[in-house]
Amino acid sequence: MIPSPLPEQALSELGRTEGGPDTLALLVRDQQVRRLLLLRAVLDVVEEADAEICPPALRQRFRTDWALLEEADRAGEAEEPPGEGKSVRHSPARTQILYPLVGPWARGCLRALSTKTIPRTARQRRARSLRRELGYFSALAAAAAVRAGVPFSARLSAYDGVLALPSLGALGAIGGGDVEVVARDGRMTLRRRGEADVVVDVMERDDLTAFGVGLGLAPVTGFATRSAATAWRPVHLLPGLLPESAPVPLDDLDPHRTVDGGSRHQALSGPATLDRAERERWLTSWAGVRSILQLGGEHRVAEVAALLRCLVPLAPPAGHGAPDGGTGSCSGTRREAFGAVLSSTPPTSATFAATLVHEVQHAKLAALSDMVVLHREGPQKRYFAPWRPDSRPYDGLLQGAYSHVALADFFQRCALAATPRPEQRSIAWGEHARYRAQVRVTLPVLAASTALTAQGRLLVDRLTEACERMGEEPPPRGMQIRAEERVSAAHARWVRCRTPAE
Repeated sequence: MIPSPLPEQALSELGRTEGGPDTLALLVRDQQVRRLLLLRAVLDVVEEADAEICPPALRQRFRTDWALLEEADRAGEAEEPPGEGKSVRHSPARTQILYPLVGPWARGCLRALSTKTIPRTARQRRARSLRRELGYFSALAAAAAVRAGVPFSARLSAYDGVLALPSLGALGAIGGGDVEVVARDGRMTLRRRGEADVVVDVMERDDLTAFGVGLGLAPVTGFATRSAATAWRPVHLLPGLLPESAPVPLDDLDPHRTVDGGSRHQALSGPATLDRAERERWLTSWAGVRSILQLGGEHRVAEVAALLRCLVPLAPPAGHGAPDGGTGSCSGTRREAFGAVLSSTPPTSATFAATLVHEVQHAKLAALSDMVVLHREGPQKRYFAPWRPDSRPYDGLLQGAYSHVALADFFQRCALAATPRPEQRSIAWGEHARYRAQVRVTLPVLAASTALTAQGRLLVDRLTEACERMGEEPPPRGMQIRAEERVSAAHARWVRCRTPAE
């Protein structure tokens, strides 16, 4: 853990599931430092790796790619220094390596470079995995150079018939082998043996596309690619949530966007590749997100604008549309991909807004947990969580309670806002009642732990205070009673299903 100063005021704000600009910036900066250190760790481990895992030629290729990345970083340094009231402006190359989905790659690369815990017979398999991971780094360095306007020529390896340039796009329909990439003067030329060249224009201006203008959104601004060749698929951009916000990539191309294991992700579907109609559905839902987030408080808009850096489309969950139980949507975050939210296609703007409120809380609490130790409970799954049928470890219970307090607050504010129609207000009150009933039985369990640190105790105390304050403006009594009855029924089912070992 990297020691990071965390003012008590910031912890109190986060305990209320909020966070002012300084607090959110503190979380972001800490995660960025961790990413840079992680990337440096990859460099160090590559240099020290066993030659059987990382042959000299592969190590030399990595050094060449690292040099290109450094050149791109120098070429695109911030145009103005940060000052009071300004956020830090990163070079294009720095923005590239801070892209959320680079995090899972770096973790995977370090795993591939680890040889101490695997038998010698598995090393060939690990070496193949490392070649693939370092091939991604070659593409990453190339994408950074493209963003920085650094001319270069490189041979990049395609995998599974696709050459992906992180955050920019992908060249598909590749049989195998390498692709020569030549970049200069705002254009990439991708050459394959026996195939016509694919020319890709690289744009960074204020009117990249009219995508979304018909829905009342501002033109997308930022960094994008375009090609007449159908083999090239760009990463599409959604307009920034606020006028000053960067566009949000809707990334259905990056090979590291998938979720690998973990109880948090067992219910998630796999990654989706979107067609034009599906992208338009995402955009239509996105168009109304800001206005709905505002009903729940301007702080909800601010935190999504500050923390969301990438959306990863997921396929509809298993059972979607089935009469017996498909929920119709699913979403999640990845701790190693700070700034990314994974979600199936949101059916409405209201669903999308609630998903973002939910998932951003997980990102905030994970980032906070990287900065300070909140508790010293073990991983045993022995706690009742009203929102899940299975038992949860203490940390999972804390994560769930944190996001549900935020959702209870969000829906209460929506219900109390002057603008919703009566049917919308009724839905919001029902959701508020459900989430608050769940956390009212969960927070006392969290507070009873003797393994909470001083920071963890303050966090849970602030969560409890926020939950209790909501009781000053309760939902219609019938909704509250039904919500409490559902929690009681869920607890009864959980007790019946518990095994003796629990």
